[in-house]
Amino acid sequence: MPDRRAGGGGRVTAGSADQAQERLRRWRLVLGGDAADGTGCALAGRDAAMDGALAALYGKGDGAQPGRDRAAGLGASAPSVARWLGDIRTYFPSSVVQVMQRDAIDRLGLAALLLEPEMLEAVEADVHLVGTLLSLNKAMPETTKETARAVVRKVVEDLEKRLATRTRSALTGALDRSARVSRPRHHDIDWNRTIAANLKHYLPEHRTVVPERLVGYGRASRSVKKDVVLCVDQSGSMAASVVYASVFGAVLASMRSISTRLVVFDTAVVDLTDQLDDPVDVLFGTRLGGGTDINRALAYCQERITRPTETVVVLISDLYEGGIRDEMLKRVAAMKASGVQFVTLLALSDEGAPAYDREHAAALAALGAPAFACTPDLFPEVMAAAIEKRPLPVPETA
Repeated sequence: MPDRRAGGGGRVTAGSADQAQERLRRWRLVLGGDAADGTGCALAGRDAAMDGALAALYGKGDGAQPGRDRAAGLGASAPSVARWLGDIRTYFPSSVVQVMQRDAIDRLGLAALLLEPEMLEAVEADVHLVGTLLSLNKAMPETTKETARAVVRKVVEDLEKRLATRTRSALTGALDRSARVSRPRHHDIDWNRTIAANLKHYLPEHRTVVPERLVGYGRASRSVKKDVVLCVDQSGSMAASVVYASVFGAVLASMRSISTRLVVFDTAVVDLTDQLDDPVDVLFGTRLGGGTDINRALAYCQERITRPTETVVVLISDLYEGGIRDEMLKRVAAMKASGVQFVTLLALSDEGAPAYDREHAAALAALGAPAFACTPDLFPEVMAAAIEKRPLPVPETA
């Protein structure tokens, strides 16, 4: 007789039993060790150590409902937290470690402990950690600043390795294509534009176009072809965007054909252009948090535009305007009317769009400046499209 105890009408095999046990093990790690977790699964060895690391952060505290609310079990002691940071790096992959670190900072109020050099040396560095350090910059003791700079530099260098080559390649191609010539060499002919310009010379009997005028790509010279202004909101919710914008600003500034200006703002406006040779200096020149005055920042940028038809302005902000809304919109309209390519990014990060002011986003879209969140991997394509004055690659989810 078949054994139907599996509940599905089939035979219980060694493989299915192993799968069921593995599911119990995973649920046990998810639910924690409370008696009400319902798994009846005991952990040992590495699993027990992993469970301990999870319980220290997510374990049920006094007064919590079994199986539901979970309060922190880590003490606010630097040595114990440092040991815990070492444990999670041992038992979990880097992506999970970064999430757990973020949760520990948020849930346990461990931001203050990051002001200690020993703690900074123990953490897994990522963009979000850099944002946290920048927000603590003013409170950071001198003994910690050099360690903090080393952590930030490591993240910045990793981002530059990931993003720089693709950005330079995409923008160099866009600059070449944006400079049209009328007598191109064969391999410089822009066939799409050439055909479009010569459709009236179509010969039906031969089913072909005889081009009388060739349109070609120009070649980027050493002269400055485009001016790019990055105008970045440094309010607290924009921390990751500030990090990525600083890295991209440094990459753009390294290209001779592009003149790059980096402006960060809250209720005040700070021009960090002269620090673009070192994005770490740029980041430590920001001041995360505070209010927002987009209109004031755009006024500053507008005053410094000398070649509007060759200028791309990139506003990176969640659009929660604390300044004069109507004036902000008028400035955007005026810049676009003068020939400026205006790009609005709600975020420049991997997380997607944050909370943002939908009314302002709709108003900008009506002006022809759609607001959307942009990942770092998409940013080179967005900039290339702006330089070539073609439609922006707005994600479908925007």
